Amino acid sequence: MAVDTHPLKQSVESLFPEEGQIPQHFIIETPSRQDHYLIDGELRRWEGPLQQVLSPVCTRKNGELIPRLLGETPLLSGKAALEILDVAVRAYANGRGIWPTMSVGERIQSVQRFTRAMREKRDDIVKLLMWEIGKSLREAEREFERALAYIRDTLDALKELDRVSSRFVIQHGIIGQIRRAPLGVVLCMGPYNFPLYETFTTLIPALVMGNTILLKPPRFGILLFEPLLEAFRDCFPPGVVNTVYGDGEVVLPPLLASGQVDVLGFIGTHRVADALRAIHPRPHRLRCVLGLDAKNPAIILPDADLDLVVSECLSGSLTYNGQRCTALKILFVHRSIAADFLRRMADGISNLKCGMPWEEGVTITPLPEPEKPAYLTELVQDARSLGAEIINSGGGVSSSSFFNPALLYPVSPAMRVYNEEQFGPVIPVVPFDDIREPIDYVVASNYGQQASIFGRSSDLLAQLVDALVNQVCRININSQCQRSPDSFPFNGRKNSAEGTQSVADALRIFSIRIVVAARETDANREIITNIVKERKSHFLSTDYML
Repeated sequence: MAVDTHPLKQSVESLFPEEGQIPQHFIIETPSRQDHYLIDGELRRWEGPLQQVLSPVCTRKNGELIPRLLGETPLLSGKAALEILDVAVRAYANGRGIWPTMSVGERIQSVQRFTRAMREKRDDIVKLLMWEIGKSLREAEREFERALAYIRDTLDALKELDRVSSRFVIQHGIIGQIRRAPLGVVLCMGPYNFPLYETFTTLIPALVMGNTILLKPPRFGILLFEPLLEAFRDCFPPGVVNTVYGDGEVVLPPLLASGQVDVLGFIGTHRVADALRAIHPRPHRLRCVLGLDAKNPAIILPDADLDLVVSECLSGSLTYNGQRCTALKILFVHRSIAADFLRRMADGISNLKCGMPWEEGVTITPLPEPEKPAYLTELVQDARSLGAEIINSGGGVSSSSFFNPALLYPVSPAMRVYNEEQFGPVIPVVPFDDIREPIDYVVASNYGQQASIFGRSSDLLAQLVDALVNQVCRININSQCQRSPDSFPFNGRKNSAEGTQSVADALRIFSIRIVVAARETDANREIITNIVKERKSHFLSTDYML
């Protein structure tokens, strides 16, 4: 249906506050001038250029929308990045540094100290999540708490892993102990949509396994790491955690080209991951842990409970504006129920609260990527030119960083939104008559993270499960796609991921199994017993961690 955008655009613009309308508790009074970075256990001042950090939350002044300046961060040079890398390499010292040779218990204690220091910065980090990436207060608080929970779960999993490894095995006349050892220098790069939690899902397991870290903050969500720099400095030996700020196109190529990065922990697009891996001179020696693109479908069968479906699809498509790799990004609905489904979805969208991150109950907030509203508008216009309609009132209306959700129907393969990952509040709906149509879509897709299937018929659901289980890595029955719980494997096929991330899997992927073995002779028994009893080795040990 046609939309009169002029009055609606004014309504969208009015969502942005005037200066005096911002609650005092959430105001950032003075922009932060962060002219330092963490290297070799010190906060070193950067004398070079700084980059401005602008908020997607604008303020209205004299009829104009003005992005708020939040602060500045270092724009490091390639030379500075290589100096940071040298520090991390020296701290690892071919596995003989202080951190990689520490006992598991000592490393756990260091991370626990960091966790306590991190909790003291909760309010600062939550506020920056709101202002830097437009995340609602509720979602920002949830991300912070989930990051802390992930740390706790990781330490518990490490203790269990160490307990299993604390005994010797004797087989075929060979005495052996199998433990895990670190890999070296890890470059950790999280995404802007979960800059704290997702970054920690690579950084924390890599750290506790004894690796040294280069932390590259995402493009958006940079300042929120500043409150943690002192904690990183004080809780870990010098050179173990180092921060690399700046333009990725400047600082990342020298790091990878050096050949001294041993592991790339990256969450972003497959194109960037492929480009970074290609720079490394010995790619077979670069272990990659990648969380990449996704185009997760929902398949809604004719007997599905539409009340449940609409609730799950609204949340799955629009939580944090749909800016999640696990979001539902295309909905296949059986034609017989499409009209009813669309009516309910449109009503549900109209009932979602749009506004600023600090507003109670808000769901739709400003988008952090300046170019995103224009891109989403292109997708909507392309779909409309090829026969799709905007079903919900005001769908696709945008102003500055804000984009009102657009429900599109009927979407066809000719439209860009059918295949492209929109990563924003655009919901394409595809009608189908035969269950083979959505199955063929998933088979042909370049992505293979997750899928959601909705229905009551166990026969049809079982058929879908069997068809999809070799195409995606998680199938959600009558529920939206999601990562949690963190004990479940989180991975993907095709262009969606490389390596498995869960609490236990991440510990394994950032380490390698090592065996110390000896023939079962009296002399060797005596040697090993002496090493263990006298605690002469951190590796050979029968200590049982409680």
